[in-house]
This record gives sequence, C-alpha cells and structure tokens, in this order.
Amino acid sequence: MIQVTSPGVYIEELPSGVHTITGVATSITAFVGYTKRGLDNRATQLLSYADFERQFGGLAADSEVSYAVQQFFNNGGNQAYVVRVPRDGSTDAGVTLRDKLSAGKSALKVAALSAGSWANGMLIDIDYDGIVSTDTTSYNITITDPSTGTVESFLVSQDSTKNNYVVSIINDEDNGSQLISVTVPDATAGRPMQSGTSGGDITIPSSGLAGPLTITVTSDVPGSGTTITALSVPILATGESATTIPGLARVVERKLNQALGNQLAGTSASCEPNENGKGLRIVAQFSQDLLPGTADAQLTFAGADAATLKLNAASADANVAHYVLGSGRTVFAQTGASSGSDGTALPNATELIGDSGAIPPTGIYALDKVDLFNILCIPDATRATAGDPNTPDFDAVTIQTIFSTALTYCVSRRAFLLVDPPPNINNVDKATDWKANVLSNLGESYGAAYFPRIRLADPLNDYQLRTFAPCGVIAGLYARIDSTRGVWKAPAGIEATLANVQGPVYKLSDLENGVLNPLGLNCLRSFPVYGNICWGARTLRGADALADDWKYVPIRRLALFMEESLVRGTQWAVFEPNDEPLWARIRLNIGVFMMGLFRQGAFQGSTPDQAFYVKCDSETTTQADRNLGIVNIQIGFAPLKPAEFVVISIQQMAGDLS
Repeated sequence: MIQVTSPGVYIEELPSGVHTITGVATSITAFVGYTKRGLDNRATQLLSYADFERQFGGLAADSEVSYAVQQFFNNGGNQAYVVRVPRDGSTDAGVTLRDKLSAGKSALKVAALSAGSWANGMLIDIDYDGIVSTDTTSYNITITDPSTGTVESFLVSQDSTKNNYVVSIINDEDNGSQLISVTVPDATAGRPMQSGTSGGDITIPSSGLAGPLTITVTSDVPGSGTTITALSVPILATGESATTIPGLARVVERKLNQALGNQLAGTSASCEPNENGKGLRIVAQFSQDLLPGTADAQLTFAGADAATLKLNAASADANVAHYVLGSGRTVFAQTGASSGSDGTALPNATELIGDSGAIPPTGIYALDKVDLFNILCIPDATRATAGDPNTPDFDAVTIQTIFSTALTYCVSRRAFLLVDPPPNINNVDKATDWKANVLSNLGESYGAAYFPRIRLADPLNDYQLRTFAPCGVIAGLYARIDSTRGVWKAPAGIEATLANVQGPVYKLSDLENGVLNPLGLNCLRSFPVYGNICWGARTLRGADALADDWKYVPIRRLALFMEESLVRGTQWAVFEPNDEPLWARIRLNIGVFMMGLFRQGAFQGSTPDQAFYVKCDSETTTQADRNLGIVNIQIGFAPLKPAEFVVISIQQMAGDLS
C-alpha cells in the first residue's frame, strides 16, 4: 500500500492473481533391479543410456534392468531413475589406510559404496599438497575408478571438530563421494600416510645443486614376485645443476621416466615437490596391461646421491604408489584389504520390494527420495531362471506379491506400473489363466499388463535372439507418444512401433487378440508393413466385465498428470484467507490450466463448457469447511476415449433408379 502524503500522481503495481500451473513430466520411468555396478538402493537419475553405462556398467547378461533401460532409451525415453538392488550375499571391496609405515594406527577404513567385484582395484591416493605445514590433520584424498575413468577429489581433515571432517565430507549422500564410504577406526590416529615415496627436505646451495648425481632405483611389488632390476639413473650430469625444488622435480621425473620406460614399456613415475615444498615426492605408475595388480608397487632409492636428494631409506617414507580396494596387499601403510564379491544369487523378492523403514529405504522404496516419477518397471520380477529362458525365477504367488506391493506404491505416488508376463506365459491359454489367477487380484487401474514377451538381439551373445520382459520397450513407447501426441493419446496403434524388437515370442492372430483384449490384457503384435507394434491400451481394470471408469491407459495417465500438476500448482493457496477472493483466484488459475489442455485436444467437446468445469465457491466449501480450514475444489473433465473398434458399414447401391 502506497503512503499518500503530498499532492501528486502515484503508481502502484498490483498482483494479477494468476499463478501459472505448469504441467509435470509424464514419462519419467523408474527401474528397480540388479545391475552390474552402481549405488546400492539409491535412485540415480539418467538422461541417456550413456549415463547408465557410466554409472551402472552397461549391459550384463544377468541384469534384466540393463537391457530394459537400453530398450527404454532406444524407443524414445529421455529421463529415468535406476535403483540398483545388489545380489544376495554380495560384499563390498575395502581397504584400511594407516597413519604410519609398519606399526601405524588404522587412520581410515575405505569401502566401496556398492557391493560387488566391480570395485576390486579401485585406487585411493593421499597427498598433502597445498596444505600448510602447521596443519597436520588435513589431506587430499583422490578416488579413481580405472574401469570407467571416474576421478573424485576431496580436501578433508582427520579432525572430527572441523567442517571438512573426512567422514562428513565423503559420506555426504548428495555432495560426497559416489564411489566410496569411509570410517575412522581409531580416533587417536593421525592422517593417513601419503601414497608414493615422500622424501625429506633438501638443502640446495645458493649456487645450485650440482652434478653429477646418480641414484639407484628399485621397484618392488611385495608378494607378486614382480621386481624391476635395480636401475642406475643419472639425474644430473657434470656441469648441470638445479637451483629450485620444482626444477629439480622436473629433472628427476624426466630422467626416471626415461629409465623406467626403457626397462618396461608403460611404466612411469611422477615427481613433484613434497608437502613442504622443500623435497621430492615420487609416485610410480605401472602398466596394468603388462603387469596387472601392480598399482600398490613401491619405488625405493639407494646410493650416496639418493641420500643427497633425501630419497634414501633413512630420509624417505616409501609407501605404496596407490592404495587399492579389494586386492591391495598388506604392506607399508596399507592393510585389511577385503575383496568385493558379486554374491551367489540375484536379488530375491523381499530385496526387490525393499523396506520403507530402512535408513536409507531399500528396493522400490528407494524411490521415496525421488521428487517425481511416472512409470515403474521391475523386469527382475519376471526374470527367467538361469539357463532356462522359459521358466520364471519366482513362482506365481511371489510375482503377484511383488506387483501387488509395487501397485500400492504407485497409487501413493500417482505413478503407473507396467506389468510383464512371466517367461512361461507363452500362449493364449496360459495368458488367459494368468489374467484370471494373478492379474485379477491386482485391483487398481494404476497399471497395465502386456503380452507376450519380446525377442531382441543380444549384443553380449553375438546378437543371438534373447527373450525379454517388454516393460522397457513399452515405457519408451509411452515417452515417445507423450512427446509427439500427448499423454491423452493411447500408446497403441500403427504409430506405436516397437523399435529394435525382432518380434513377440508368440505371434497372435486377430481371433486370439479378440480373446485377450476384452480381458484387459494388452497385446504386442507383428503386422505386415507396420512391423512390431503395441495393439492394446487397457489398464488392469480394463476388462469389459468390470465396466470401470478407468478402463483405458490414456485416461488414467491423463488424470495422474492433471492431479500431480494441480497438487504442485495450487500450493500457493495454502494459508491464504479462505473466502471468495481466494476461490475466484483458484477458479482462474485452474481454469487457465484446463483451457490449455482443451486447446491441445486433451478433452472431448467443441467448447470448453462441454470439455471441463472448475467449481470452487460457497457450495463446495461450506462454513463448516471454512471453520476447519478446508477449501474444496471440484474439477470435471470429459476424457477422450480411444477408438478401439472402427466399424465401417458398406451397402450396395442398386444403380441409378431416379
């Protein structure tokens, strides 16, 4: 309110009362199941299949999810979440770092953030670069995953009273490491030893450190039987000199690499000033192709000139070149390496379903931390038994339990479940029984079932055909139709092609399709010219006998889209004065949103009055409601129902009888 004081003209900007309601996404798909690697029981966002390859290791023969995600993106999907459920009995790779050589204390215990053998060989590097000499608790930790090239670096402290305490920084779920977690086994331990060989401080005369200087270098990999023959490495020739530590470090690195490379191709060393800037720190790097398992090798230096450079045993701490998870040997400041294993069995039904009360939640409940997802796929629920593509790994009761729990969860999250047929449901009679005995017990319209399973070429098996659950392909199809036609368009018909699919495992005829369609079972068909397409769009409540309002997939998904959009778009009304001005603003804002959908063709009717209504007034919100702080809004819409049956009537004309 403008304070009017002296005579004149005043301008005041007034709010319009319009709060634009933005439609939410409609095809964000969540996948739950086993992957080769990745974060356990944590929903990870993906925007492409390349993201999946980078974070979850790509295709794996025993990972149904890996193929489903690939099929999703190949068929038009653009955003997904994956929850990795690890194998039964799998273990984490780990290693412990000590604060001193030999009999030091356990300073830091490192474990891979997810279970499995994928983390065996992950590298941990410790250095004190850039840290003032008076700070004896801080250090840099670098984590490298050689299999993907992922590198993470953190500046941390061993002091639990500091903001950058190593446990707090590394274990932070959002901003910490996505590869490891850490604990401090001994609170009295100092910071972990630096990796590599850290030399003592060198005194360089004002005239420079003059040559000749020659050192003897030996590379030893304890326990591996790998030893590089002692090399005599000339560092400075007669007449040459080094006047600074950085200059000396560059010379040492160049000469070392030349000598090591001549002895063993692919072997190298880096040399830089030590933490005080007054000496040298050298880290070896061996070719893992030629000498696998040498990441924790040690370089030692001997000779009178090594003493001058403070690299001899009396002056230097010769540690492992890199600490190694899983396969690291107990040597120098490295101990307690535990190998990660993949376990003996794929996740069972209990692990797939998960626990909503766990911290953090597991299984499908790991999606609790996802703000929005629209479609849920659990291809592991109907996976085949190893070595037998026609036998399900779970019995019918277990499969029903998984899908029933998932369907209940989808209702709570306004999401849509895609139900796959088990491998043994491979003809019309079995599909009819499956619908009657299993699907009929899933009493919600928040899902749809598809039959039969599909065959695709498997890149991991010389592109031989393999049978898959169709959920990944169907989710991608939903996304493609949503983007081109809208969520109100049935994801079926001749434009609903199944990309990269070689064909269904059972080829349905029109008569067989006519048996399954009235039961609410969506069929995947192969037609001449059009190829492999989706030929059904009914929900789990889509059987003709049920006569349900939510019979069709596009109607249910349109309603979910509207509900989620309106819930998010009307938050501004909470705690506003509950009277006619508020009601009018609500009608205005929701009406604008609904009008936008009408103009896009989402509803029946040629006029807005025929297509939808929005009511929020004293009739919907009584005085008793107002006393309780309640605003009631009624919205009606006339959905577009798909034309499942196109009837053409043809009549003979008797000719011109005029």
